[in-house]
Amino acid sequence: MSNAVEIPFSTTLLVRDTCLCLHVQRAARALARLFDDALRPLGLTNGQFSLMMSLNRPEPPPMGPVAHLLAMDQTTLTAALKPLQRRGWVNVVQNPKDKRGRLLSLTAEGKAVLAAALPIWESTHAALEEKLPNGDASKLRSDLQALA
Repeated sequence: MSNAVEIPFSTTLLVRDTCLCLHVQRAARALARLFDDALRPLGLTNGQFSLMMSLNRPEPPPMGPVAHLLAMDQTTLTAALKPLQRRGWVNVVQNPKDKRGRLLSLTAEGKAVLAAALPIWESTHAALEEKLPNGDASKLRSDLQALA
């Protein structure tokens, strides 16, 4: 294409240095690696930990609210649940009030794994918060929640 528009390299640098999406993506990847490494001895990823924690409720939730909480569609949630089901950590059953829906719950083994993971998450999270400039994790959380 001979009539291609050239974007100046200075614009590339501007986007690199100011793009909130890029900076959030990079931070999210770094945090995911940190928590993946910490939870690996239990055979969990950070995403599985978050999913299992979202099921830790007094009553089994339907898929919709869990998918919404985790910011994923139900197809992605279904795929994320499969390895947890195979390991015997999560049950997916038909909703008796709506035969089309599914209810999600942790098994006794899943609760035990989650209980073992919690102190790892707590110590990793505390160390992470200590590394924040100004130590203001609550400000960062509220800023990120405003964007979500």
